[in-house]
Parts: sequence; structure tokens; C-alpha cells
Amino acid sequence: MKNPLGNFCFVLHSHLPYIKKAGVWPFGEEWLLEGMLETYLPLLDVLYQLRDEKIPYKIVIGITPILAEQLADEYFKKRFEEFVSDKIRRANFDMEKFTNRHQHNYKHLAELYKHSFEKILDNFRNRYNRNIIAAFRKLQDEGFVEIITSAATHGYLPLLSRDSSIYAQIKTGIDIYEKHFGKKPKGMWLPECAYRPEKFVQITKNESYRRPPIDEFLAAEGVEYFIVDGHAISGGPAFAGWKRNGVYGGIKSPVVDYSKKTERTTMFPYLTKSGVAAFGRNFETGLQVWSGEHGYPADGNYREFHKKDCDSGLQYWKITSTKIDLGLKEIYNSENVSSRINENADHFNWLVESTLSVFSSDSGNEGIVVAPYDTELLGHWWFEGIEWLKQTLTKISKNPTVQLTTLSEYLKNHPPKYVAEIPESSWGDGGGHYVWLNAQTEWMWSYIHDAEVQMEDVAEIFNRKEISPNADESKALKQAARELLLLQSSDWPFLITTKQAKEYATERFLLHYNRFCRIALALKDNSVSNRDFLEFLTEIEEIDGAFSDIDGRLFARREPERKIKE
Repeated sequence: MKNPLGNFCFVLHSHLPYIKKAGVWPFGEEWLLEGMLETYLPLLDVLYQLRDEKIPYKIVIGITPILAEQLADEYFKKRFEEFVSDKIRRANFDMEKFTNRHQHNYKHLAELYKHSFEKILDNFRNRYNRNIIAAFRKLQDEGFVEIITSAATHGYLPLLSRDSSIYAQIKTGIDIYEKHFGKKPKGMWLPECAYRPEKFVQITKNESYRRPPIDEFLAAEGVEYFIVDGHAISGGPAFAGWKRNGVYGGIKSPVVDYSKKTERTTMFPYLTKSGVAAFGRNFETGLQVWSGEHGYPADGNYREFHKKDCDSGLQYWKITSTKIDLGLKEIYNSENVSSRINENADHFNWLVESTLSVFSSDSGNEGIVVAPYDTELLGHWWFEGIEWLKQTLTKISKNPTVQLTTLSEYLKNHPPKYVAEIPESSWGDGGGHYVWLNAQTEWMWSYIHDAEVQMEDVAEIFNRKEISPNADESKALKQAARELLLLQSSDWPFLITTKQAKEYATERFLLHYNRFCRIALALKDNSVSNRDFLEFLTEIEEIDGAFSDIDGRLFARREPERKIKE
């Protein structure tokens, strides 16, 4: 029988942008195919293994709506089978190559890759019936996993200029969750943990209107909780100054002064005024996994992500040291990593226990450590991360002082006692909006804000009509909604700022904007039945076909138009 000092919850956030028929390599479909091969399927294997071993684990896994739509798409199921079959061929090629070179250690690693790829492909087909989403749903139905949703395309909500867009992103996220998981979600991952409080916006010199905080949109949909970065709770006051968010920021935004501490702690969730609970990311556990300098993934024994074989693209080297060139990396030794994974899992188990113990001793309360990570960090970026997760869940489940929980379960057993005003914040660099709004990306927001207003105008046309849109209008209205949601994806400015795929992200962003504008214009001037336009629309539906049941009237205007000039 456990007598816990407190609670612990892993939160894995799974997201990739929409990349169907939008490039393959180095940018495009292989992002998803690699995620399936290296993260999502190995994660399922581990979670089912723990279940079968009677380990009473609990975990929260977020799956963004746009990722769920792609994982459920027959197109990607076929592409995945082709992709893994090619990986097996590449491993066979390397086995022969290394045999001829008498490089037996490399050959051994190639054999391990081959067997791993074959097992994953077999499980995909025969254990999970080619349905990753259904496999996660089963774990939720059995009580091991709590799946949460997010905004439809991971739109960066605080910088959207119209509440119609925030509503459409959130409502579509709820609807897609119900489609795939058969019920309403209890929690929502705010994209980039980005939160915006209540604001008042001037429309004339003497008039203003209220923009509700993001949690009010969640409350209206029955969402119980969301997650913010730790600094939004304990790192500074809800109001500490003002700054302009660029030409197209539109209004002033409160920002966190990180030099000032509050009396709040991430060891408790806090209620917002709307009644939705906000959990804060724990700093210490985050540092251990996220840090490239101090975190577990930087261990020199672990596999090097960036160095790949020039023929096959497979990875045969270990990190060795984070301070040496790729050419100096030593061969990976799979036998050496087992002890390191075990040590890292032991350390994390101790860290969670000690954090809860100190808090319990100081406050007399039973707190919770919330540890959110990108799911793709495990397996894809950190090759050993999936096995580390398995061992960590096993160890914590057996720790009598720590109770594994889901976040909704914690709220049920420990109703929040305090209300807090959460400041404008994110988990991005600096804790604000810089990663998504800066000198390199500011131009993008003028395009997004223009499209938001256009979509409201289009929705207004059909909301005023006494009859429903005809078949052509309905198709066009759906596609306009899809293109706007895809345009709003936070991935495009992120990829530009981080220089990971600047040209690709720019091209994708402009492509969705141009598609949207062409469709919106046709809807406005009543030319959707034009033959050339219908051919264009059919072609685009085949590519950008997510959210099959979306209704463009979701984007109906919810606030006055701004008339005041900066």
C-alpha cells in the first residue's frame, strides 16, 4: 500500500505539421514517417508491454488534431509501409557493405536495425492493424493513458487577431478528438503552452471591447485543464510591464518579469476565473531531459542523432562528446547504454521523490510534479528515450512515496484551492512570443490577420443566407476553412526563426495563403461553380483534405471590427 508524499505525471505532447504531398525529404513527409517509425510505434510497444506486465502506470499523451488526421489517413499508412520496407533494404545493404569491409561491429548494428524495422512493421500491420490512433484509444479506454487534444493545426493562439479564429482552432480540435477517440477531451495542450489573458481593445477613441482569456474558450467546450510553462505561475507577476508586439500586434500585451517571484508554485494547479485549471511545468524535471548540456540525452554513450551513413542514412555513432566534430564520433555500442539508461531512470525517480519530499516537508501538502516533453524527443531525437521512459514509469510505479496519476484524476482527487491570473506567456525561448513574432516573421502575421478578416466576411455571407450553401459553395467554404487553419500553424514561423527549414516554411505559408485567397475571392464574387475553379478546388481537396466535416461558418465574427488606427 502506497503512502505517497505527492503525485507525478508525464505529459507527452505529440505534434507534427501537415505535410501530405508537400515534399518528402529533407522537409516533408519523412517527418511523419520517421515519427511513426522511431517514436509513436515504439512508444505504443512500451505502453502495451507495461500493461501486459501489470505495471500500474498512468501517463498523459497529447495528440494534436492535425497529427491525428494524418496518422489515420490511408495515404500515410501505405507510405509508412513503403518507408519501412526501404529502411530494411538499406540495413541489408549496410550489412553486406560492412561484411565486405570486415567492419563487424558496424555489421552488428546494421543487423539490429534490420530486426527492429522488421518488428515495428510487423506490429504496425498485425498488432495494431495499421491504426495507431485506435491503439492509443484502447489504452485510454483501459485507463492507462489520458489523451488530450490541442488547437486544430497548432495555431499560436495569443497572436491571432480575431476571436473567431481562436474559437475555430479550439472547436475543431475538440471535434476531431471526438471523431477519433469517441468522447470529449478532459484536457487541452495550448500550442507552445502559449496563453493570452483577458484584454480590452479600442475600436474608436471612446469605445472598446473585451477579448476573453483563452481559458474561457476552453471552459465553453467543457475542457478541465491546460498546461503553461512554469514561469507563468511562479516566475513573475501577471502584470509586470508592457511592450508592443510589432506593427501587427494590434494591442499592448502584459509580459512576465522573470526577475520577480510570486508566492505561487508549480506543485499545485490553479483555477482560472473561468473555472479551468492551469498546471505548470516543473523546472527541475524539465532540465534533466530538455537540456542539451545537463540533460540525460547528452550522455556520450547515447546515439548521435546528426551523423548518418553516407549510403544508407542509418546512424552508427555515439555522441562521444558534445564538444567534438562529427568526424571524431566513435562507433555506437548498444551494450554500453543499458546501464546508463537504468542510472538515468533511477536518478529521475529520485529527483521526483526528492522534489515531492521537500515540498511536503515545507508546506505540509501533497503536491504534483508535472513533466511535459515533446513526444518526438523520445526515440527520434533521443534514441534511447523510449526505453528510458519505460524504465522510469516502472520505477516510479513501484516507489511507495510517489503516486503516478493523470491530470484529470489529480483534479478529481485534489480540487484546486486557489485562483490565479495567468500572464501572457509561452514555453518558447524567453518565455514570450519572440520565437513566433520577430523581425524575420513579423510579415507573416499581417497575412494571417488579413486572412482572418476575409474568412469572417465569407462566413458572414453564408450566415446571412436563409438557405444552406449549395454543393459547390459548401466544398469551397470547407476548403477555405482548412487553408486558413493550415496557414495559422505555429510551425511555419518556428521553422523560420530556428532556421531549421526557412525556405520550406516560407513556401508552405505562402502556398496556403494564396490558396485561401483564391477560394475566398470565389466565394465572395459567387464564382465557385466556374469550371477552372472547381478543377483547382478538387486538386487542393486531395492534398489539403484534413478535417472532412469542418464548417467554415465556425469563423463567424465574434467581436467588432477594429476601427482605430495605430
